[in-house]
Amino acid sequence: MPEAEWDRLAAESERESNENWKRWGPYLSERQWGTVRESAAEEDPWLNFTYEQAIWRTYRWGEDGLMGICDRQCRLCFGLALWNGQDRILKERLFGLTGPEGNHGEDVKEAYYYLDSTPTHSYLKGLYKYPQAEYPYQRLRDENAGRDRSQPEFELTDTGLFDEGRYFDVQVEYAKASAEDILIRVTVSNRGPEPAPLHILPTWWFRNTWAWGPTLEKPEKKPCMSQTGEDELLAKHETLGEMQIYADAGPDGESPEWMFTENETNSWRFEDPNSGRPSCKDAFHLAVVEGMDGVVNPTNSGTKAAAHYQCVIPAGESVQFRMRMSAKEQSPVTPFGAGFEDAFEQRIEEADRFAKSLVGPGLSKDEEMVLRQANAGLLWTKQFYHYVIPRWLENSSGGKQRRKSDQQPGAPSKRNADWGHLYNKNIISMPDKWEYPWYAAWDSAFHFIPFAKLDPYFAKEQAILFLREWYMHPNGQLPAYEWNFSDVNPPVHAWACWRIYQMTAYNGDGDRVFLERVFQKLLLNFTWWVNRKDIRGKHVFSGGFLGLDNVGIFDRSKPLPTGGHLEQADGTAWMAYFCSSMLSIAFELAEDNPAYEDMASKFFEHYVSIAEAMNSLDGTGLWDEEDGFYYDHLHIDGRSIPLKIRSIVGLIPLLTVDVIEDQTMERLPAFCKRMDWFLKFRPELSKFMTYMESDTQEDGVGRKLLAIPTKERLLRMLRYLLDEDEFLSPYGIRSLSKFHLEHPFEYELNGERLCVQYQPAESDSWLFGGNSNWRGPIWFPLNYLLIEALERYYKFYGKSLRVECPARSGQYMDLQEVADEIRKRLSTLFLANTEGARPSYCRSDRLINDPHWRELVLFYEYFDAETGKGLGASHQTGWTALIAPILGTLAEHRSAATPKPPKRKQATASSESV
Repeated sequence: MPEAEWDRLAAESERESNENWKRWGPYLSERQWGTVRESAAEEDPWLNFTYEQAIWRTYRWGEDGLMGICDRQCRLCFGLALWNGQDRILKERLFGLTGPEGNHGEDVKEAYYYLDSTPTHSYLKGLYKYPQAEYPYQRLRDENAGRDRSQPEFELTDTGLFDEGRYFDVQVEYAKASAEDILIRVTVSNRGPEPAPLHILPTWWFRNTWAWGPTLEKPEKKPCMSQTGEDELLAKHETLGEMQIYADAGPDGESPEWMFTENETNSWRFEDPNSGRPSCKDAFHLAVVEGMDGVVNPTNSGTKAAAHYQCVIPAGESVQFRMRMSAKEQSPVTPFGAGFEDAFEQRIEEADRFAKSLVGPGLSKDEEMVLRQANAGLLWTKQFYHYVIPRWLENSSGGKQRRKSDQQPGAPSKRNADWGHLYNKNIISMPDKWEYPWYAAWDSAFHFIPFAKLDPYFAKEQAILFLREWYMHPNGQLPAYEWNFSDVNPPVHAWACWRIYQMTAYNGDGDRVFLERVFQKLLLNFTWWVNRKDIRGKHVFSGGFLGLDNVGIFDRSKPLPTGGHLEQADGTAWMAYFCSSMLSIAFELAEDNPAYEDMASKFFEHYVSIAEAMNSLDGTGLWDEEDGFYYDHLHIDGRSIPLKIRSIVGLIPLLTVDVIEDQTMERLPAFCKRMDWFLKFRPELSKFMTYMESDTQEDGVGRKLLAIPTKERLLRMLRYLLDEDEFLSPYGIRSLSKFHLEHPFEYELNGERLCVQYQPAESDSWLFGGNSNWRGPIWFPLNYLLIEALERYYKFYGKSLRVECPARSGQYMDLQEVADEIRKRLSTLFLANTEGARPSYCRSDRLINDPHWRELVLFYEYFDAETGKGLGASHQTGWTALIAPILGTLAEHRSAATPKPPKRKQATASSESV
């Protein structure tokens, strides 16, 4: 029983059985709103495909639904639809503000939580809180539009809708009796003081792949659902096969009313918004909310179907609804017999045991709950993502569905037009199920880390996926994000691949095939960086955007308004980090193949060249001796001007540390010979970088240290890092030094005063849009990388190097203790304090003490450096799920004996599943 989920994972990945346990999962977006993909070439994606239009317009590239699931190609979807008798819109998807509508950018305005999931999605549990009063769509828009960036966002919980508990808790659970026999249980609880009516419409529909023409999808026979019995229907799809769908009697013992329509755009809406064309996407809304007759299909068939239940739920009580969907050959004889509840009990027990297998004995109950919800959010936000650039350009139709005979190629688009090779149609770990969905290259790399422990197979498959030829550009660039694939994210993919390998090498058994596959593709990406982003050919890089949004004085993605160019401390350090990661991989592969010794030498010498350029003592480097910090330099009119902003940009050189054990060197004689030659003829290098300093630790292992900062520079930088008046916040490492609160950095350009000032929460700059902010808040990804870097320094220096932490406190720590101190501060964001509050999730006192709210955790995009309040996207579980390995490591360090992971078969990436 404890290994049931691990066994399913192994069998699914290695195709050891005919059961595909990951075929069905939470791959359905909560809101597939006006994205780049759904907009036309000439349109602004922010203004396209409004929430109200989503009721009746058909999507081209995806689907959405409330707390839903679909198959891995998003052919057949299931989701909930709800109506409280008050709303003007049938609740079928989450509502939120687009970028221009919010005073801090795009933001979901709902209360929903992902509570549990196993990696194969054999069990899933989510919660949606549905108000009993009319949903305040326009008020949310108006209130936020009336606020400026200095004011907080107006949230759904600020409206008073949840007062007196006047809402429904809608808990959705899925349990797989087998890989393609999915049991669904919806439990609705009335938290209010009075009975309340509710319409619930569990809904199944086919993604529309038949109406957009053969340039979008291959021609296929139109699928169909038809009623085959009082409580069941049959869904037929050309490639998916046949699925039997069942809906149990409601709490009153009555069978639901089956409703059918077509998942087709209601084209009548273009001319008369109040009209209702029969058998279109919005038929259920028109029938239930608008009370229209004749809008559903009277033949009891179509491409969209719902089981309509109506009930009045007494105050404080719960009712339950049960559904089931099974491949026809696996259809049960009694869909809702005793086996239904037995299957749920078994899958819940397995989920509990699986969760326990991920944690050591040192976690508190609260920490276990946070870790489990972090993992659940990560698993729930695996999404179906479909984007084919040539077909998108050909079908750029302004979002209006056209008949095949009317289709004309759209106007050429500048956006992503040079990514004509790109063909994305996969399940991808997303930052957020509501926000588009979309991926970004460096976001995804951070997702790999918690996945490496949670589902090592998926972690490897995702790492390989982004390096495949239908993602990576032929020139070697990785796609950044759909708004501009040609923009540049930090090159962290090599680090992520190396860490996946280390974290999944159970009992010393590493997956070298995986490592070699990614190494070859990473070479292409490294070459792209060297050829495209080293402007002067001097090993100093200008990556541009690099994911840090408005961290600087200029938009680094665009030509500088001053002319000239930037040499970036982060871009250059990222490349050194790229080199060190590739060096580590080459060392590992060289143990079986001496050819990789040559590659190790190449990356070693390239690393040294970057370090030399960055640290040059002739004034051309990026180190500032007066301040003891690394800065970006503006090159203009023959001058090199340091932009003295103490930000996370200048801390990234700390990441470049690597520790190489002597025993590794001894196995690589050719590399050692070349390295010794290099040492002999470049003795001056030790003046400006830590260069292979030898030491022997208490464990008797000799080690060498490679790092861009010298030891003296390291200590100077750590004084900034660990100063609570600079970078060290009660909740982690700030993205901008607090020094800039009273001492903002200013730059005058053409009579305009440009300013970078410390802002612990939301930014007042629209430099990169609404919620882009690296001017003070806590961001998890770079905190995590800094923690790992400190531990690598500790591996070399051990307890011989101790620093004051916090600065001026009189308390000294070694660098392992410093790393754990940052971990503790990050973890306090989510853990309940003595008053029961969780700093990241600001609630009223009533909600803090409410048992229906107090244990619900959100994993925000970033956090207020002074209060810990969560900011930005509220369900950014991707990189904020790094709290899971952070809590796990803290528990291991607290525990006297570190638990070893259970011995199991090596997690090998499957090319078929990729």
